[in-house]
Amino acid sequence: MIKDKLIRPLHDLRISVTDKCNFRCQYCMPAEIFGPDFKFLKQEEILSFEEIERLASIFSKLGVKKIRITGGEPLVRKNIASLISMLNQIEAIDDIGLTTNGVLLLKQSQALYDAGLRRLNISLDALDNTIFQKMNGRGVKSEVVLKGIETALKTGFSVKVNMVVQKGVNDNQIVPMADHFRRMGVTLRFIEYMDVGNTNGWNWDQVVTKKEIFNILSKHFSLEPVDSDYYGEVAKRYKYENIDTEIGFITSVSESFCSTCTRARISADGKFYTCLFADKGHDLRSLLRNNYDDEQILKTISDIWQNRDDRYSDERVIGSVSSARKIEMSYIGG
Repeated sequence: MIKDKLIRPLHDLRISVTDKCNFRCQYCMPAEIFGPDFKFLKQEEILSFEEIERLASIFSKLGVKKIRITGGEPLVRKNIASLISMLNQIEAIDDIGLTTNGVLLLKQSQALYDAGLRRLNISLDALDNTIFQKMNGRGVKSEVVLKGIETALKTGFSVKVNMVVQKGVNDNQIVPMADHFRRMGVTLRFIEYMDVGNTNGWNWDQVVTKKEIFNILSKHFSLEPVDSDYYGEVAKRYKYENIDTEIGFITSVSESFCSTCTRARISADGKFYTCLFADKGHDLRSLLRNNYDDEQILKTISDIWQNRDDRYSDERVIGSVSSARKIEMSYIGG
């Protein structure tokens, strides 16, 4: 196990398998930027499944126990279930999850489950179709995602639903979303709108904080706090009174959790990022493709992590963030 300069261990690895997505959510991949002429990564630039498996195995030797597959939209990557099966063979990895918008789950849910995947985070920002269609930028109705969620549950997956909340956009969906998924027995997590990347037009006025969301919910539901399950758990968790169903809050803006951040990220083209808000990554693909052995790559990763001192969200709170450009969420994953 290794630790960074702020004594944070490396426990979690988030791996983006593609920079492409079938949605154009304004807070992530606005259509006016990511249009028909946008140049996505070429196939040869993207890590192969074998390269991803090798990196995951090396990271596991440094303390990584959990892997999350992200994108873009990871289910647009062909044969993604094969990668899940490969990662499941890594002995030290205890948990594999995947984040998706849910649209392709109708076709892929069973194959993913058969490959050994058990946990899904599914994004849905509104039940109201007018709001959701505008937010996803592709006119997809909420019913399509809801069918994906139902399919995943029937298949046997543990499912959490993620909702990014923007003031004046979908904040009127907070209570309907909470009530819907409370009735379904599915955990809903409210994510504060974050300043990831440079294209989403973020500003503080668009943020609905955890405190504000909690106050809205408290007028309709009785909520009880739930203790964290492990060091570095991101969500602040609550349960509804008299039932086990939970809600959670991802509070990167209003209540930073930098001090316990244990997450590393690998982009689809093999760059290693030590923070979601980083402006540059470290090229591991060139090491993989230039005959570096596992020990050399392990030492490179170890040296990078041990020199890590990222604390962007802390710095945002005190107003000391630099104006450096940040990597786009669609490229690095959430």
